[in-house]
Amino acid sequence: MKRAIVHMDMDTFFVSCERLQNRELKGIPLIIGGGDRGVVASCSYEARKFGVRSAMPMRMALRLCPDAKVVKGDYELYSRLSHLVTEVIQERVPVVEKASIDEFYLDLSGMDKFFGCYQWTKEISAAVTKETGLPISFALSTNKTVSKIGTGESKPVGKLEIKESEIKPFLNPLSVKKIPMVGDKTFQLLSRIGIRTIQTLSEVPVLVLQQMIGVNGKELWKKANGIDENPVVPYSERKSISTERTFSTDTMDLLELKRLISGMAEKLAYQLRQEKWLTSTIVIKIRYANFDTETKQHRVAYTSADHTLSRIALELFNKVYTRRMRLRLVGLRFTDLVHGNHQMNLFEDTEEQMNLYQTMDYLKNRFGADAVGRASGFDFGK
Repeated sequence: MKRAIVHMDMDTFFVSCERLQNRELKGIPLIIGGGDRGVVASCSYEARKFGVRSAMPMRMALRLCPDAKVVKGDYELYSRLSHLVTEVIQERVPVVEKASIDEFYLDLSGMDKFFGCYQWTKEISAAVTKETGLPISFALSTNKTVSKIGTGESKPVGKLEIKESEIKPFLNPLSVKKIPMVGDKTFQLLSRIGIRTIQTLSEVPVLVLQQMIGVNGKELWKKANGIDENPVVPYSERKSISTERTFSTDTMDLLELKRLISGMAEKLAYQLRQEKWLTSTIVIKIRYANFDTETKQHRVAYTSADHTLSRIALELFNKVYTRRMRLRLVGLRFTDLVHGNHQMNLFEDTEEQMNLYQTMDYLKNRFGADAVGRASGFDFGK
């Protein structure tokens, strides 16, 4: 059976959400991001014409486009609309993978016998726009890599079908940067030896690529040749990660309890980043000495940043711990997970914070998860 894989991506999702709330923002250069030391989370096509790009330092973006309107970003709005889009798609598609806050993979394999896959995909995208007011692009092909690249080439509000016989002609002239796993460093490495198009990359022997970039060489060669066997992984809102601590002696030492919660948040956030997850719901759990158990939760924009998760966890603890009674257990859980990278939480991050996470994760990967951490999460009494 031939595979039919669709990639759907919301067009400038954060910008579109803001324009849905405020029609005066339509048609003008718009940047979503933090303050002067922050970075661009998203920008409108009008701003992109000036060279503004996501993850660019705000100061640089405003130098390129000084007349742009800057909006900090609304966590709750983006999460709420993302969940609404997810519901619209899940109602109509048997197998859906939510790859990030604003993109989805759909497996329509075998559906041609009932209804043309391309026509069905068009109707799904139309339903998303009708029910949410948000624009969406898609591409249909035989695998995830080709459909994702196709979506990028079809934007804005694009609709593209790349049949099996058309994959190589479609991919060949494109820059190797269009392949999802090719970052700046890999692109620079390939460029230095004259590999700039996907066609040139596809003709390089696998062993040569493995010698150049390591174990990912074979996977890169396969993608350049339009080969990708990765399945669409059904999305589930129920996935979560958690940790809890039962005390040997009941306690009401607030300083120690908050230190513990901060440390829990940092370790869980590191796990999220390592496994490429983002969470949108934080749940704090406490159990009093008399075994009464209480929980409180809060929704946020999808993130894996421990400075955000730790702050909210502590706020929840302050709200849920209302009795002057000793505690026997404290727990923390992150749920409503989707696959994605930390770049989706750029609203309040500075360049320094982004660099800090990269450095801390590198040290943890090399020397162990407990090798480095925030002072608030360490137990100096040990």
